Amino acid sequence: MKISREISEYVNSVKYEDIPDADVKRMKRLMLDTLGCGIGAKDVPTIVKAKDAVAGINGRGSTILGTSEKKEPEIAAFINGAMTRYFDFNDTYDSKEFSHPSDNIMPVLAVAESEKRSGRDAILACILAYEIQARLADSANLWKKGWDHVIYGLVSVSAAASRLMKLGDKKTEEAINIALNSHLVMRQVRAGTLSEWKAFAFSDVARNAIFSARLAKEGITGPDPVFEGEMGFFKQVSGKFRLNTKRFGGKRGVFRIGKNLMKYYPAETRAQAAIFAALELRRKIKSIEEISDVEIGAGEATVRVIGSGAEKWNPETKETADHSIPYIVAAALMDGRIGIDTFRKERFRDRKTIEFMGKIRVREVKKYTDLFNKGGTVNAASLKIRMKDKKMLYREVLYPRGHWKNPMSDEEIEDKFKMIAGKNLSKQKMDNIISTVWNLEKLDDIGILFKKLY
Repeated sequence: MKISREISEYVNSVKYEDIPDADVKRMKRLMLDTLGCGIGAKDVPTIVKAKDAVAGINGRGSTILGTSEKKEPEIAAFINGAMTRYFDFNDTYDSKEFSHPSDNIMPVLAVAESEKRSGRDAILACILAYEIQARLADSANLWKKGWDHVIYGLVSVSAAASRLMKLGDKKTEEAINIALNSHLVMRQVRAGTLSEWKAFAFSDVARNAIFSARLAKEGITGPDPVFEGEMGFFKQVSGKFRLNTKRFGGKRGVFRIGKNLMKYYPAETRAQAAIFAALELRRKIKSIEEISDVEIGAGEATVRVIGSGAEKWNPETKETADHSIPYIVAAALMDGRIGIDTFRKERFRDRKTIEFMGKIRVREVKKYTDLFNKGGTVNAASLKIRMKDKKMLYREVLYPRGHWKNPMSDEEIEDKFKMIAGKNLSKQKMDNIISTVWNLEKLDDIGILFKKLY
């Protein structure tokens, strides 16, 4: 069976009752985490510019996060999705391909609101989107051929949107075909000096995926077979792979949502362990002036993505800084903390910080590479600090807080939500939102949630 057809049949066959209670709870935790990330970023200059760009686009049905303003669902998905990615504080799934599956949440909620779906419908659609993106990430690597991981969102969002729009198997298949054929994304978005577009890469994919579903709803057909065809996805992008949806969650398998990594600190996932190590060692150091040099040990993916390239030792943009392990470790050692304000331009362009980064080197530790390749963790790291008096300090962290083997508590997720969203919402509003999310399956209309978010 064609992959697009197999996915469409899968997404239309799973029922809410097929989802284990533990996975419903995981999704609500991720929703709360994602909403906090988004609300906190609603007034940052990058997002304001994007809002201004779509100000003249009239619409209805889907709320711009943190406001009472309505737009068409694909526009709401574009803006809201970028808001949740801006701080680089949302979740991660690491496999053959890397992804942030919570990128699906705001686009799916935008469609759910426009279609007047219930909380249960929204939870189900979000979990299905997670499952599809994660299973595709398990199947084939994209970055080695120069393509970006957000491409898999074309499939996950178009499929989940089609489910909420009740398109049925055939039209869902066409939505996938249209979206995947037409909106491929180059990996340049994550190469060299990173730009503001990093926050928009998935939300733009989601915008196109939702529009593809709307086209399919009206009977427009797409290139077929989009995966297996003569000039299809296998040939042009990924190489050949197989999907067995009978082994997906809700069928005979376990939902992949249980293997997601949540971030304790607002920085790239692969830096999380190094942050914990740096902050612990900092407490043992009277002054950073006493430090002679710092060695960060990490797996191959960490070295390649956030620990190599001259720009990582001299970041010029916020997006490069939060993807620079030398900068992140330097800031942790110098400030004794990592927060959203760590990535202000005046902080990462500080002359003393750049000078201190000259003492930092990053090397691959094969043990960490092997651990990831065996299904362990991508963000294991160690820190070795040599002091001027020749004393050595060392700390290794394999599973930082937020890893699925060391999960954050509900209270920690609530505290994170309040920390990010607190500048834009009162305590009463935040408590009300938290209660609503924990009881989301009881909502008859997901639009009620959005009314509580401003």
